[in-house]
Amino acid sequence: MQATAIDEGLGFPLLVLHGGMGDPSSWHRVTDRLRPRFRTVRLHRRQYRMDLPRPVTMAEEVEHVAEVAGTLGRPPVLIGHSSGAVLALEAMAADPRGYAGAVLYEPPVVVKEPLGGAAQVAARAALDRGSPGRAISIFARDIVGAPAWQAVTLGWIIGHSRYRDRVVRQLDDNDAIDALGVRLPAYAELDLPVLLVGGDKSPAHLSDRLDALERALPRTTRLVMHGQGHNAEMRAPGRVAAAIERFVDSAISPPTTS
Repeated sequence: MQATAIDEGLGFPLLVLHGGMGDPSSWHRVTDRLRPRFRTVRLHRRQYRMDLPRPVTMAEEVEHVAEVAGTLGRPPVLIGHSSGAVLALEAMAADPRGYAGAVLYEPPVVVKEPLGGAAQVAARAALDRGSPGRAISIFARDIVGAPAWQAVTLGWIIGHSRYRDRVVRQLDDNDAIDALGVRLPAYAELDLPVLLVGGDKSPAHLSDRLDALERALPRTTRLVMHGQGHNAEMRAPGRVAAAIERFVDSAISPPTTS
């Protein structure tokens, strides 16, 4: 059985929810920098646990987040990336008192139309033909909004790597978000501090979704990471860690630990 979470450090708890195609390792560069001051818990999301049957619903993932958060001694700050940031929003909406706030890095929330649509159908068809690389290329190009060359490159890499088995989980993840529909009115009820993070090199639709969240959430701060795209946790982990630390210090004010 795969580990539920990687729990490191002492101090105020930060519960990290990785994004699509990921696992707890994708955020270790950030949490390595936060561990001296914080207790960092990197959840292995049920959606991407290959030892669990699929599909996994958003409600099941929310339940898992709540279970882990309940063991930390005090409400944690959620650190959510991409679809993990949508999960963070849903976890807070389900139990606002269970969390101290959140850092949300480009959550692909549904604003008007579903995320997938015809592109999701085409990606599923490619997967059914035994072409996970082609499926993730379609997903990256037509849903994420990556340039065509980048989507093709990603498809080749994923199709020839150990991550190929996660492609179906990524499509399941997208379906789970689409099944939520537009949740902005529910998020508008969250009286919790939230830092919205985006890169100025990310696909434009992600910035549009952050705009919608910024308008909806009552206690939000916006951070644009110049020169970064959708994976600053890998490319600029020091900047991401510093942003999290500043947010927690200013908005949450955890007690100082020795």
